[in-house]
Amino acid sequence: MEKLQFHFETSKPIQTAAHIGVVGSGDLEIILEPAEGTKTEVSVLTGSDGFGEIWDNVLERFFNRYPITANITIHDFGATPGVVQLRLTQALEVIGFAE
Repeated sequence: MEKLQFHFETSKPIQTAAHIGVVGSGDLEIILEPAEGTKTEVSVLTGSDGFGEIWDNVLERFFNRYPITANITIHDFGATPGVVQLRLTQALEVIGFAE
């Protein structure tokens, strides 16, 4: 297991929490919680070691498009970058975030 931490400058605070997905083979769980300030902290606990750069790239692309301010916890069990993007986008839908 590897624990990764990421921080992003953001500008759009979320108002509600969300829980998306489940930890299971090839999937992941995402928990969004409102946060104060202009930084989003993302904590990733993954069963796939050595993918920190890929996680950074996927998350950076997401936050460039959706600069939400939140505390985010991700529990990963081998999800592909496409699944990560899908789950993050689903979380936005649950909290009613619109571009």
